[in-house]
Amino acid sequence: MKKFQIMHNKKVLIGMSGGVDSTVSALLLKEEGFEVEGVYMKLHSKPGYHEIHQARAQKAADFVGVQLHILDLQEIFNEKVFQPFIDTYAKGLTPNPCALCNRNLKFGEMVKFADSIGAAYIATGHYIKTDGQYFYEASDDTKDQSYFLFYVDKTILPRLLFPLGNRKKSDIKEIASSISGLESFAAQSESSEICFVETTYTDVLKDYVNVDQVGDVLDKDGNIVGEHKGFMHYTIGKRKGFTVKGAHDPHYVVSINAKKNQIVVGHKEELACGYVVLDNLNMFNDSKEFDTTVKLRYRTKAVPCHVEIRNNKAFVTLKECVFGVAAGQAAVFYDNEKLVGGGWILEA
Repeated sequence: MKKFQIMHNKKVLIGMSGGVDSTVSALLLKEEGFEVEGVYMKLHSKPGYHEIHQARAQKAADFVGVQLHILDLQEIFNEKVFQPFIDTYAKGLTPNPCALCNRNLKFGEMVKFADSIGAAYIATGHYIKTDGQYFYEASDDTKDQSYFLFYVDKTILPRLLFPLGNRKKSDIKEIASSISGLESFAAQSESSEICFVETTYTDVLKDYVNVDQVGDVLDKDGNIVGEHKGFMHYTIGKRKGFTVKGAHDPHYVVSINAKKNQIVVGHKEELACGYVVLDNLNMFNDSKEFDTTVKLRYRTKAVPCHVEIRNNKAFVTLKECVFGVAAGQAAVFYDNEKLVGGGWILEA
């Protein structure tokens, strides 16, 4: 992994959320001799959220001794992240808003802003590594965020700095706890996986679409076997929240028909998947056919596969069956710890 290369008159813009990770990252960059400026990005429009977190970010910036810029990206976030989140669920698919946000906002609009202030580098508190050509999994595998960054434009990788990539989360909290004035940052609760979802995704959706529409539950042969409360309440692999008449064994959602407001259920073995097709690829090399491993959901192990790429689609043969693969999610390729690219699951 590359070490920070200190160059005269080089500036780094770091995203600051007011959390312990970005705060300690800013401190580490200053210790390395970088000229650091921070930016707080207003993304979603959740009431009361930014008043709290912007104040925390300002407190962190004041403590570290850096200027904090405020970047209001709520309109762009709504267009490129939030609305696609709603639209994807409305199609009966499972979205991945974090990957879209990372490409378009945190490593898209933030990069444009870095250019406007003359910052050569961009940094965040993500747990991930880069050598300027590829991403790599973080040293702390319990915090690794590489899966969510697979869609970032590869041309900006030489400009990215991740001070936490080689560190453990426990180390970061220990650093913060040991510095007078940062103790409260170490004690803060972890941020949620999807920043604009506090409870369940359906609580967010219900303000924009009708999620509660009673519909039919079908078996694989098309027979009506029960009732559900609305297709948007379900994702592939879910086993609760619907009825199956006379069932003695667990049943799982194996497919969703959004147009007819129907879900198809079956036994666990019917969730087995051995082949997926991906579109909208983002690859970090030019290989068109290769053997590698693929992760089809966050916090699952990568499984061996064979990949053929044609017309910006990847045809992926899995060498181990994976259960509960959902169209709309990200599929990310890894060569050991190296992230070599990925795409969006079109068919499973």
